[in-house]
Amino acid sequence: MDYQHIRADLADHILTLTLNRPDRLNAFTLRMKDELVHAFGEADRDNAVRAVIVTGAGRAFCAGMEMQPEDGGHVFGYDDAEGETPPLDTIRDSGGEVSLAIYNCRKPVIGALNGAAVGVGITMTLPMDFRLAAHGAKIGFVFSQRGLTPEACSSWFLPRLVPMHKALEWIYSGDIFLAEEGLEAGLFRSLHDKESVLDAARELAARLIAKSSPVSVALARQMLWRNPSFEHPMRAHAVESSMIYRANEFWDGKDGFTAFLEKRGPVFDTDLNDLPRDFGFWPEPPLK
Repeated sequence: MDYQHIRADLADHILTLTLNRPDRLNAFTLRMKDELVHAFGEADRDNAVRAVIVTGAGRAFCAGMEMQPEDGGHVFGYDDAEGETPPLDTIRDSGGEVSLAIYNCRKPVIGALNGAAVGVGITMTLPMDFRLAAHGAKIGFVFSQRGLTPEACSSWFLPRLVPMHKALEWIYSGDIFLAEEGLEAGLFRSLHDKESVLDAARELAARLIAKSSPVSVALARQMLWRNPSFEHPMRAHAVESSMIYRANEFWDGKDGFTAFLEKRGPVFDTDLNDLPRDFGFWPEPPLK
């Protein structure tokens, strides 16, 4: 895909995706949505990619939805050329498409928020495994102040990241707050000088993948995001029992213990693309 609103750079098995509209504070567009969805799909399939970092060009991470689309169409992409309301069951929230692409990616994802993140600029980071932010960065779930409702699956992710009372406060008020408040609430892993956020994200990514099996990380990411939604720990037990057996007998675990006993580095050579995409543990609801 010819990327125009993002930039993709792969080095040392770390894919860096840069929101690349600095003159518009990296405001989110429907093309940016398409490019991010494509990039995460490719990253999931590419064995050369072990981790993904998302950052912004210029002085902001993402100022939210672009309110002046270049094509003059609807801000949210709805086809209202005929003046008719589209069927409600066909409407897809563009931020949610990105969030689900991140959620379905089997590689660790790190947000390096180098500046302001507002609206979809912050909600699309919630499915990421870690968010690092710049000191003093302005953050805002501003939907209520625009007469809108939360999007990008944020009503599912945000209460899993911070206490419910804090999620409600941010969503109800729509107020802008500083990254320091987000750090205290648990939204951010750490804060850094603006110039060093990306370097810190790269250091974290490198540490996550240095000694780990790509297959183990991919499976663990799915398990930790999905298993907590089960109604009983027995369901998690069933998943874990199946996964650890398969990993040990068929995948990278085959050499893990042997290498430990032989005091050598393990050989992790399982192709992630050879693993099932659907194990049957986490059925996805149909979405038209």
